[in-house]
Amino acid sequence: MAIQFDWYENPQPSERQGEEKTLYPRLRLNGRVTTSRLRAWIQECCTLIDALPHILGEELSEGKQVHLDGIGFFHPNPVTIEPVTENTKHKSTKVKLENIVYKADRALMKEVGKVEVKRTRFIFHSQRLTEEQIDELLKEYFTLYGFLQRKAFQNLCGMAQATAIRHLRCLCEQRKLKNAGTPKQPVYVPDDGYYAVPD
Repeated sequence: MAIQFDWYENPQPSERQGEEKTLYPRLRLNGRVTTSRLRAWIQECCTLIDALPHILGEELSEGKQVHLDGIGFFHPNPVTIEPVTENTKHKSTKVKLENIVYKADRALMKEVGKVEVKRTRFIFHSQRLTEEQIDELLKEYFTLYGFLQRKAFQNLCGMAQATAIRHLRCLCEQRKLKNAGTPKQPVYVPDDGYYAVPD
């Protein structure tokens, strides 16, 4: 049995009234599987670890919500792969399963209890620094060190890896830095003494 869904429209803001409305798939749950039913199936199998993914997958593939007592609720989440409107042809072919939505059971949340939170020292997002701020940081850096690697630049500027690579490429294009290493293992130094400290 296939996962069933209906199309629904998001309300349009007043400034977009009159535009063709985009449609989104909304899951229509095809029943519910309880813990007792799962337990009966699992007992027929050799181990919980072997059985559970198979049984969950079978039920979720039919568009059902699955509840595991003390663990939580699972259901499939369909989405469109491209914008769909009322005039789109073959609308159902534009829908795919994005992921499985999970909501923790109250019993599990109670077991977790009150948690302590602590900010990590690792940076997972990029700071928004201006060119001038980056230049100042690099001038200060090169007063202490003779070369710069990507990881050091990433930590210095508080950037994610991809953002740091992009900025380093720009700095080389602007002839502020040059690669004194290899393409696969770059080592950056000031180009034409751009960040060099005057004697």
